[in-house]
Amino acid sequence: MWSRTNTFEAIKRQLKNGILFSLPHKIELDLAEMICKTVPSAEMVKYSKTGSDAVTFAIRAARAITKRDKIAYCGTMGVQHDWQTILTTRDYGIPKWNKKQIYTFEYNKIETLEKIFEKDGKNIAAVCMEPTLFELPEKDFLNKVKKLTHEHGAVLIFDEIVTGFRFSIGGGQEKFKVEPDITCLGKGMANGMPLGAVVGKKEYMKIFDDVFFSSTNQGETLSLAAGLVTINEIRTKNVPKRIWGIGGKLQDGYNKISSEYDVDIKFTGYPVRMKIVCKDPSGKESPEIKSLMLQEMVKRGIFLHPNVSYVSFSHNNADVNKTLDAFDESVKLIKKSIKDNTVKQKLKGEIIRPVFPPKDQHKI
Repeated sequence: MWSRTNTFEAIKRQLKNGILFSLPHKIELDLAEMICKTVPSAEMVKYSKTGSDAVTFAIRAARAITKRDKIAYCGTMGVQHDWQTILTTRDYGIPKWNKKQIYTFEYNKIETLEKIFEKDGKNIAAVCMEPTLFELPEKDFLNKVKKLTHEHGAVLIFDEIVTGFRFSIGGGQEKFKVEPDITCLGKGMANGMPLGAVVGKKEYMKIFDDVFFSSTNQGETLSLAAGLVTINEIRTKNVPKRIWGIGGKLQDGYNKISSEYDVDIKFTGYPVRMKIVCKDPSGKESPEIKSLMLQEMVKRGIFLHPNVSYVSFSHNNADVNKTLDAFDESVKLIKKSIKDNTVKQKLKGEIIRPVFPPKDQHKI
């Protein structure tokens, strides 16, 4: 994601000094101190190998702290865990009773969380959420969530797998000025190397003295070395400021082109986390149009994720211009295809479909 040369050099240096040790390595402490200087709520750090691990263990910690089992969740389900994947149709191998342990609430609708606490508050161990998805928090939403969570004796967990180090140097909690009790971080903290972390206030993190959270590779030093130089780069070069600027040019350019061709393809959300929405002339979301757009962009050398687009520190203005040129050509073809009713005929492959199709969620 960021300045790969420095990351690779750090990995090469550490490789000469060993990868895995029986006892804790000094680099674990060095990185923990760096994280605590960077993430506002971080006073202690526990490493994992993935963001999924981190959120799973944060939930386990909250259950241990509160002696409760249930979870109130709000997020994209982009990071999958045993308890969370039960909300999708790809729930094979997960006990069905797990669904009864999780409620979902809606972002910017505090009443949906209030309803959960009113009905089952004594059993809610944690409110687990991304600090933002694709919309700004409104009417002091995040502070209201924190207040409500603590009033009912639950733990507030921020899933900052996406927002951490991206929305600001200190993540979504820094940008929106709301500190959770526990924060979960993912591979972005180590430039894509297999590393995650659970961080938080000492009063909550001390539970890991009793909660078993360990793996053979937890202290693997190559990823820790990558994490140390990556976070240092983020801090010294103000990476979030750069990607907000590059992302803004890209998002504005996308939407300007769509508007000029009068095609309903919008890149919504944030410049650092864009959501692609394609609609047909009737205003209905169209997987066929989105499939054609993705196909035509790939033909022009640009790969877009079907749902979410991110920019990185490595992207530059030339990349933006190349992408927008490809998009301009693609949208021109899409407009004609819509007019001629030939969108499906133009597709060379299958129509895109969700990887994790949602099913009825447990709502009160």
